[in-house]
Amino acid sequence: MKKGPGVRKVLVCGAAFAATCVSAVTVPVGAHANAPAPTPSASVPSESPAGTPSGGPETGAPGTGSPSAPSTSPTEGVPSGPDGEPDGTVTAQAVMVTPQLPQFRTYAYGKAPAQKIDAYWRKPGPRATPRPAVLLLHGGYWLEGDKGGGWKYFARRLTDEGFVVLSANYRLAPKAQWPAQRDDALAALDFIKKHARVWNVDPSRIAVMGSSAGGHLATQLGTLGTGTRQVRGVIALSPPNNPYLAFQDGAKPDAPFTQRKLRRAVVDLLHCVPGATAAPDCWTKLDDASTVTHVSAGDAPMLLMHATGDFVPVTQSTGLASALRAAGVQATVKTVEGDMHASDMLSDEGVYPTILAWLKKRLQ
Repeated sequence: MKKGPGVRKVLVCGAAFAATCVSAVTVPVGAHANAPAPTPSASVPSESPAGTPSGGPETGAPGTGSPSAPSTSPTEGVPSGPDGEPDGTVTAQAVMVTPQLPQFRTYAYGKAPAQKIDAYWRKPGPRATPRPAVLLLHGGYWLEGDKGGGWKYFARRLTDEGFVVLSANYRLAPKAQWPAQRDDALAALDFIKKHARVWNVDPSRIAVMGSSAGGHLATQLGTLGTGTRQVRGVIALSPPNNPYLAFQDGAKPDAPFTQRKLRRAVVDLLHCVPGATAAPDCWTKLDDASTVTHVSAGDAPMLLMHATGDFVPVTQSTGLASALRAAGVQATVKTVEGDMHASDMLSDEGVYPTILAWLKKRLQ
């Protein structure tokens, strides 16, 4: 039996893609008898419907970058990032891969403006069997970011491999305090299962993938209760699985801006400051937000990835992986050379094939 959040446990701690892909356009779909009504939106997935946060990553929000298409040209002429620098390292030998555009719709899975989800899928044939699905959760320190912030090309590649992809927003801190973010991730997952027939999804074959703060939410879905009842697998890129460890790292004298920002984000997420004088309910929320406290037999297998120079260090996942293995759950931790963070790791030529092979093994 899983222990409740109030019980304290010891907290344990290439060719790159350039943003040259063609935006996915809306493809009309037929009416469904019991389908959720799509949210009115513009014809490109990168433009959010009224009432949702505007598309694209917030400046200075690691984990919300664009895992977009590889370029066919050298760095000259490559679109620049927010700071004016080339958007990733591009080689002249990179090959452009342009998957066929999938169908696309935005839906509301709740009443709050942020509770929206984008669906990418391919129209099934007359005798098509239900397909596996991947739920994407964006990053941004739990404070910012958006479901359409550059994930559309990644979604297109996965749909070309036979997956249905759904990318969800969730309520953000500090206005929404923990566990609102996890509640929304669970609600989005329930929405997918309830309306699985709309996209020809097999509700028993769903994995969740998140970057940065979204990776933390993904590992929470994989361990809450009996994780495999929620999802079949978890992929997390740079997940801060242990918020208290992130809080401590951000206090070090040599902590970079990103770690100091993550420390402040933990305070905004919990609406309290961990420490000797913190109220008991602060520690209760902190324990609940630490994924390792939810680990038990029957949790979902996980693939956890960090870069060697990631400001969210691999120790955020090694402790979780050890706890999962001790419970008899498969957990793999991989590191990628470089100082990349979260979805930026998709610029490494080995990361996407690793993710794809892992998903196929777990879901197909």
